[in-house]
Amino acid sequence: MVDNYLIDVWIIFSIKKGELVKKAIVISLTLISLIIILVFVTASKLVLNTENNHSNNQALPKSVYSYWKNNKAEISSYDLKQVRYGEIREGKAVMIFVTEPFLTNSQVKYDGIKTDETRAEVLKLNFERYFTTGIYPYSMMTSVFTPFNANPDHPYKITTSSQDWCGHTFLQLNNRENNFEVSSYSYFQQFGDQNIKLDKAILEDEIWNKIKLDLNSLPIGEIEIIPSTQYLRFAHLEPKAFNAKAELTSQLDDEANSEVYVYRVEYLNLERTFEISFEKELPHKILGWKETYYPLIFDGEKRLMTTEAKLKKTINIDYWNKNSNADSGYRKELGL
Repeated sequence: MVDNYLIDVWIIFSIKKGELVKKAIVISLTLISLIIILVFVTASKLVLNTENNHSNNQALPKSVYSYWKNNKAEISSYDLKQVRYGEIREGKAVMIFVTEPFLTNSQVKYDGIKTDETRAEVLKLNFERYFTTGIYPYSMMTSVFTPFNANPDHPYKITTSSQDWCGHTFLQLNNRENNFEVSSYSYFQQFGDQNIKLDKAILEDEIWNKIKLDLNSLPIGEIEIIPSTQYLRFAHLEPKAFNAKAELTSQLDDEANSEVYVYRVEYLNLERTFEISFEKELPHKILGWKETYYPLIFDGEKRLMTTEAKLKKTINIDYWNKNSNADSGYRKELGL
């Protein structure tokens, strides 16, 4: 009897022990699963943060990425024939394309100061025009900050300033979640301090960076587009979208004796056309542009006139390190 009793106890103990082992295994597997889920969620958040940093997160082709991530800027100089007050003015234009880190909320360049704010890489265009009207000079500059990826979204920010002897103006467009926020400051009474919100539309100022990053992102067909901020300054117009038709064609460039691309926008109710010619091969060097419109004049008969720019020279250089008097020779190379 005692032996049988001890056997029964041993059997019960063995069963209980097996159940405990099973429970321990289940608990261990559950903990492992929770750890895996936690790791996955954390990784997902990191991916989402990366996606937030880079808009739609579509990777650029290696050839495009390596060209821009070489610690140099692409600088191009142009001979400019600028329409102003019904006459053609001789001048110069410069385009500087370069990548840099960018804070997407405050929408300024990231300078390395510690912050929890989301960062992104952008392709920045600084676009300058210089010309004179009679005795006094004009100096204009537009900066465009575009997400550095394929099929880029609208720029995070665009700024344009204009200076002449009459005074100066400044316009800033910020790309926010639901609309564009525009701040405008001017010495003109009509365009004094203003803050407006615009429905999102294609921006003419973003076309340059789209050409550089992804030709497939160029808008084609019937579109709504906001004219360039420099043109708005010339025409004394408030920023708003206009209906237009856009096309990309291949044409023969007589001077280069080769086929080039021409991107053309025809504004349907603004009496203005705008076109950019650029090389077919990467990095799609901008060869020039034309703008045809009725210029602002204060007397005389209005007539269609064309602003035109033609490429002089392109160099790739880390210009931010070339600030010695000994580096002024680069300006001569660019014809500036």
